[in-house]
Amino acid sequence: MSDRSREFEVVVYGATGFVGALVAEYLAGHAPAGTRIALAGRSPEKLEAVRSRLNVDWPALVADATDPDAVAALAGRTRVVVTTVGPYAKYGRALAHACAAAGTDYADLTGEVLFARASIDDNHELARRTGARIVHSCGFDSIPSDIGVHVLHQLIEQDGAGRLTDTTLVVTSMRGGVSGGTIDSVRNQVDEMKRDPGLRRVAAGPYSLSPDRAAEPPLGRQSDLDTIAGSEVDPRLRGRLAPFVMASYNTRVVRRSNALRGWAYGREFRYREAMSVGASPLSPVIAAGTKVALGALIAGLAVPPTRFLLDRILPAPGTGPSEKVRRSGHFTMDIFTTTTTGARYTARVRAKGDPGYAATAVMLGESALALALDRDALPPAEGGVLTPATGIGDALVRRLRAAGVEITARRL
Repeated sequence: MSDRSREFEVVVYGATGFVGALVAEYLAGHAPAGTRIALAGRSPEKLEAVRSRLNVDWPALVADATDPDAVAALAGRTRVVVTTVGPYAKYGRALAHACAAAGTDYADLTGEVLFARASIDDNHELARRTGARIVHSCGFDSIPSDIGVHVLHQLIEQDGAGRLTDTTLVVTSMRGGVSGGTIDSVRNQVDEMKRDPGLRRVAAGPYSLSPDRAAEPPLGRQSDLDTIAGSEVDPRLRGRLAPFVMASYNTRVVRRSNALRGWAYGREFRYREAMSVGASPLSPVIAAGTKVALGALIAGLAVPPTRFLLDRILPAPGTGPSEKVRRSGHFTMDIFTTTTTGARYTARVRAKGDPGYAATAVMLGESALALALDRDALPPAEGGVLTPATGIGDALVRRLRAAGVEITARRL
């Protein structure tokens, strides 16, 4: 259902950036006719170039992310703001707060624990009062994880099979490049923790995004860097599973969804993520090497000499792969759980397209359209800083399935 109380239904902020332009392109091809969309960014010339390339007559709105008055004016004109401007800790706080204050729904692509925690502290109660849905992490971070567990929980609840206990997401297949924006976000978080060492505890805590960390169940150590025997997760999985680079963020988003729902997944819900590196005899070596490499990357970005070298090797923000490479990418994520009744279930989220670019443009674009056009189908909520599952839920599942994303769940 369209909301006519605002001038626009969706504003794409950061439309001149690499991922922002992909989201705008997706909306140009898939938004229903008559959807009131505008493009926004700092440069009127670049905005005009995007409009011309897409052959759309959408208005171009100029607003600097560091200007609170400009982003407040922007938020007041639209039903939904979808933003790709990161690192979000540097460029996202004013916009998220403006949307919370204006009662405007908001969606982004952040994978930054520290930004999400700050946004929760700054905006959750305000957004509850205004009714704004501030939904972080509506791309590859963290829709496959959060929505995958959401549909898994729904089936288990429908079957009356108890609650979820030990649950593991396994990246069983993935092809795609590393986003320059993601690397820049990691750099920024490393810098924040160097300035304030206390933030390391926030970033490391398994419940760092929970609404009430003291109320979380005492489930012991929950590491994101363990290597895991595949057979421990499911008897059909072979080899050793490696740590998944996005686990340290995705796991916290999923745990927040559980807490926001009153621990509906279960008070014994333990969640982790891992990545398949094959079933060969070398898989333990590859998995261990992956663990070392992830730790070395973070350590290297914290030390000036290696930071200097890494900055010249790693992808730069605002860049991305060619269209051919984006189209050839894909991902498959399988989630396995055992319930309190001993039943075993699995869910799958699979999509074509480079995960961080082509597939992310679909996920963020459909998140914006669901918030703008599917108001009556959204989960019951009073607003707040929410997750994809708690803020958009089944409306997003239906849209993603229609867009070609496989989202399934079944009993084993």
